[in-house]
Amino acid sequence: MTEKQNSNTPDKRSIGGDMVIPVVALGFTLYYFSTIIDSPWTAQVSAFFIGTILIVLAAVFIFKSVAKVRLGEAGFGFSKLFSKADITSGRLSLFIVTVLYILLIEWGGFTLTTFGFLFSGMLVLSKGRDKGFIALLSAGLSLVGYGLFIIVFETRLPHGPFEWLMALVL
Repeated sequence: MTEKQNSNTPDKRSIGGDMVIPVVALGFTLYYFSTIIDSPWTAQVSAFFIGTILIVLAAVFIFKSVAKVRLGEAGFGFSKLFSKADITSGRLSLFIVTVLYILLIEWGGFTLTTFGFLFSGMLVLSKGRDKGFIALLSAGLSLVGYGLFIIVFETRLPHGPFEWLMALVL
């Protein structure tokens, strides 16, 4: 038997990587709260309600993680944050698609950029299968988003070539 097998202490699980999303979610929520100050009160109430739920869930997760570290069951290491599986499973590609969506939405507008994001993301997740179905689904969801958010709710989403064309047609 090795010394590791004789030891009464189990291997500590590395949970630093698990903390990235909750910490970023807390930061985003606080930033979001700062951007809704000039919004109508109904939007503020809705945003505060959803943001509070997100803060509570992230805080519970962080609290439980800190408790595991204090009990010696885990450590704040980041060894499992990136692995070879991230590249082969498409996680890295999905991350790149998401970053591109954020960078391009101001130029391409909500509808076209959302179509590109949905189409690319679903292609990555399906490993390139069912391209026709994915294109139809992405187009449908993007058009529903355009109709709901831009036409019905009149939200201030970025306008691009599609939105300018539709403004001329409608």
